[in-house]
Amino acid sequence: MALFGAFFFLVILLFGVILTGSVAFGLFVAGILVIAYAAFTYFTGDKLVLKMSRAKAADKSQYHDLYDIVEGLAAAEQIPMPAVYIIDDPNPNAFATGRNKKHASIAVTTGLLGMMDKRELEGVLAHEASHVGNNDIQFMMVAIVFAGVIGLIAVFVRSMLFFGGIGGGNNRNNGGLLLLVALVLGLLAPLFAMLIRLAISRRREYMADANGARITRDPAALASALRNIQKYTARPAAKPVKSANEITAPLYFSNPLNMRSVSNLFSTHPPIEDRIQKLEHMY
Repeated sequence: MALFGAFFFLVILLFGVILTGSVAFGLFVAGILVIAYAAFTYFTGDKLVLKMSRAKAADKSQYHDLYDIVEGLAAAEQIPMPAVYIIDDPNPNAFATGRNKKHASIAVTTGLLGMMDKRELEGVLAHEASHVGNNDIQFMMVAIVFAGVIGLIAVFVRSMLFFGGIGGGNNRNNGGLLLLVALVLGLLAPLFAMLIRLAISRRREYMADANGARITRDPAALASALRNIQKYTARPAAKPVKSANEITAPLYFSNPLNMRSVSNLFSTHPPIEDRIQKLEHMY
């Protein structure tokens, strides 16, 4: 996060210079805009994620067993009871979101409910409850906000390049240098932000696996759930989560998008086989 913050500051500073020709004024204007965007996203981000994911509040009478499991895990993790949501999708998956422990939600797909037995389902939900207890939901929301801001700035810089808006005023003599900086920023900033966000996500997944196994005292159940998901994703007819996208993907229990990706560098999650092996060492 320190690296993320330093890179974020550098991007804002360069953007301010490119936009206004003044370091102080550019940083001030960019800072105001970013703070407003970050505040809006932070306080409404979880609702937007649930809406984007087409998650519906779970009917307690219909999903009584699901509520019982979540309630028990919340008590074990010593967190308030999260809101429970259902996503109508055959892909077996789940995610937790929210800005803090008091405003947390756990969403599960109908595919997960249909595929897992009670022990396996409890293992997956323990993983998600761990994300809430470890403040990972807050951590990832901040990371997503930062990455989103950097992406927006990069789009703006590329637009300025396209329409020739670089190098005005006091910057005319340094137009070539600013053009080069803008080009590098526009191309590399989103990539670097994404890599940091993905690295954070993978690290937190291992931690949530370990803590989820600790809560249930049944690492074999979580390992079994991961094997079932691995078998599902290996099927030729397997589909990604329909409502998932690059923004929400890091929140999911397993990668909802590039399920057969061969590159760990651009994956939102650690390889399932690595997660299973680490859990096997716990029992």
